[in-house]
Amino acid sequence: MKDMCCIDGFSPTSSSEIKAYFIKNLKPIIDDNRDIIFLCIGTDRSTGDSLGPLIGYKLKPIIPKNIYVYGSLESPIHATNILTILDKIKINFNNPYIVAIDAALGSVHNIGKIIIENKPLSPGAAFNKSLPPIGNMSIKGIVNISGCMDFTLLQNTRLYTVMTLADSISNGISLFCKLIKKSVSN
Repeated sequence: MKDMCCIDGFSPTSSSEIKAYFIKNLKPIIDDNRDIIFLCIGTDRSTGDSLGPLIGYKLKPIIPKNIYVYGSLESPIHATNILTILDKIKINFNNPYIVAIDAALGSVHNIGKIIIENKPLSPGAAFNKSLPPIGNMSIKGIVNISGCMDFTLLQNTRLYTVMTLADSISNGISLFCKLIKKSVSN
């Protein structure tokens, strides 16, 4: 398994790169008949933090068997409900593979980058939230710069950046899911 991948979300090949990473890293999970959960974290009340819910919204209609999506514009997952959602997942699934997706802040030259790592995500880290690390794999979309007023930066993030990253990530996941559907039906 490749530990980390950094993709330019503005590149026309970003979705294909995400698909290729998933084929290498998630296909063995599918082959083991293990459920995969895309846990899309964030809120629709802040432009910069809406990356996760937008991805969940885009993925809901296209997900095949053994792959699940939690978090969307309709039902966002955020700091106040994430522990309850994780408890529900524990009750309803036996050892699922969780891919946690969230917006992140970073340096100015990393805005628009998609970072995929084979390690848990630390949601709310920018705001010193004490939440547990989440997932087996993490996808972070760098939506804006990190600074002393992170909340204000998230509120003033360009929607174009968030939508471009949401499109790249959801399209990459969609391409992977189409491949999985095709291989299951053959």
